[in-house]
Amino acid sequence: MASKIRVYGKAQNRTALGIMHAYLKMYPQATLEDFQKAFPDSLNPDSGVKINFIESKDIATRFTNNWNGFFTEEDCLLHLEDGKKVAVVSMWTKPSFERLVEHAKLYDIEVAKFEAAEKGFGKKGGYRLEYLNGYVPPVRKEKKSPKWWIWGLLGIIVLIVLLILLLGRGKNEPEVVTVIQKDTITITQKDTVTITKTDTVYIQQVQDIEKKFNDAKFAKDSYELNDDAKFALYELSQLLKERQDIRLKIVGHTSIEGDPNHNQILSENRAKAAVDFLISKGIDSSRLEYEGMGSKEPIDPQNHEINRRTEFIILE
Repeated sequence: MASKIRVYGKAQNRTALGIMHAYLKMYPQATLEDFQKAFPDSLNPDSGVKINFIESKDIATRFTNNWNGFFTEEDCLLHLEDGKKVAVVSMWTKPSFERLVEHAKLYDIEVAKFEAAEKGFGKKGGYRLEYLNGYVPPVRKEKKSPKWWIWGLLGIIVLIVLLILLLGRGKNEPEVVTVIQKDTITITQKDTVTITKTDTVYIQQVQDIEKKFNDAKFAKDSYELNDDAKFALYELSQLLKERQDIRLKIVGHTSIEGDPNHNQILSENRAKAAVDFLISKGIDSSRLEYEGMGSKEPIDPQNHEINRRTEFIILE
């Protein structure tokens, strides 16, 4: 039978490597087990290494003392179709090499004579393959990646979802303003108000909003609401729309630091800012009142942070 591939090498161990690569060219779907059957270990009994092939990842665990008798360079490994990287034994005596050359003829692989092979181990060199008698090796099947239009479609879907989320958030959330200093809310109720089961639920909801509003902070000497405060007030506006009978009074307090007159004006402006926001969200102004107490009613003269607060008082 006519040869299909001729291997040219400058050293017998490199030529042996070329034979293995020639076999892979002819049988691109070959597995490690196929190589072991095609070129059994018995071809090379006197190499000092008992096997002809090993997965490159297993060399370090199987052989110690930084020694191995395999070609481990990346371009020398057999890259199999199943993803394995296989190293070929690099130690070939002349008798073993001659057996390999004769054995390769079974697969229509022939080896050109080279000077280094006749001297034994030879010098380190390379190899090249030549296709003979019109032979064309089969094309190796590459793993196909998803078509570009699939990725494009997925990208469009993601963008649509994000757009829907952003538009929905824009409808339900107030605008954001950056500010700093903390306020707290105290929920109080006049004794004249009769508490029903519905009122109790409502008050609990307001108290839940209070926890969010407690994180809102005003910048120093500022009465602009930040985003956390606006989110809390927005939720409060929705509750007020559900309970049309509820009226609120918002009272602002400051710490005892600074000028009392200045604190009075500041507390009024902060309370008014909360009321104005609720009005902007559709709450009738007749249901809302505001007042500034300045620093006249401190909870703890020694704790300025606690004194900075806003009270939501439910009116009759």
